[in-house]
Amino acid sequence: MSQPRNRWIVQLILALAVLTFVGISLVPIFGALNNTSSSNPNSTTNPSGSGVAANNQTTKLQDEVRGYELVLQREPENQTALKGLLQARLQLFTLKQGDIKGVIEPLEKLAKLNPQQSDYWVLLAQAKQQIGDKEGAAQAYRAILDTKPGDLKALQGMVALLLDQQRPEAAVGLLQETLTNAVQANTIQPGSVDVVAVQVLLGNVHANQKRYPQAISAFDQAIQKAPQDFRPVLAKAMLLKEQGKLTEAKPLFDSAVALAPAQYKDEINKAATASTAPTPTVPTPTATTQPTTPSTP
Repeated sequence: MSQPRNRWIVQLILALAVLTFVGISLVPIFGALNNTSSSNPNSTTNPSGSGVAANNQTTKLQDEVRGYELVLQREPENQTALKGLLQARLQLFTLKQGDIKGVIEPLEKLAKLNPQQSDYWVLLAQAKQQIGDKEGAAQAYRAILDTKPGDLKALQGMVALLLDQQRPEAAVGLLQETLTNAVQANTIQPGSVDVVAVQVLLGNVHANQKRYPQAISAFDQAIQKAPQDFRPVLAKAMLLKEQGKLTEAKPLFDSAVALAPAQYKDEINKAATASTAPTPTVPTPTATTQPTTPSTP
């Protein structure tokens, strides 16, 4: 993997770690799914048994797909069948027995039937980005941001897409616009824009472009706005450590540990003590190895 690409993955993981509570990874779910089968411990301990089990699972999933498709022929908007079809096709993709295109149709229908559930739109955007339909991915993210401009999942996804397209200024502009409109948005709907999280994401974009003074400034603004919030403190500590400024980073890591909820303290300590070669990453506190489809309200 090239160094610039490696660096962006580090920034993605950092963004997710410091935003927390977001519940969805910026690293494409479908790419992660495609790698899960290679990490199955049974594949090395019992190859023949694993192969039989995989074949049986594949057959079962293919039967499920056909069953859901029959239901949807009669009831095209049956959400139980749509979610079942989506999950079965995702699992087939995990087993390398299907492609991402198969999940797009049920995702599109679920997103349209549940316009307020951003999870479907984010998954749809990731699926389209994975097949190279970047404009389709952007449209899916915009569908969320047009009505929920502070949606962190959509903001993170759109920023990642813009940076993948080599459009960092557009990413900065999107985040700055979100911050500019945050006061009005939060007046209309309190808490709809997490200003600190957006500032941290903005700092990460600057850091990705090696604009370190601007990144530090964004983190400092977030710290000043919310001095009891561990996220910008951790973000600044990680950036200083990445720059080799370990003496400056250490008190910030200590402060982040003191401020963070108990479930994140160990991960922050690991980030603080991890080797800087290669560049360390903070484990995702809310990521899962197997995503589940969102539930309808």
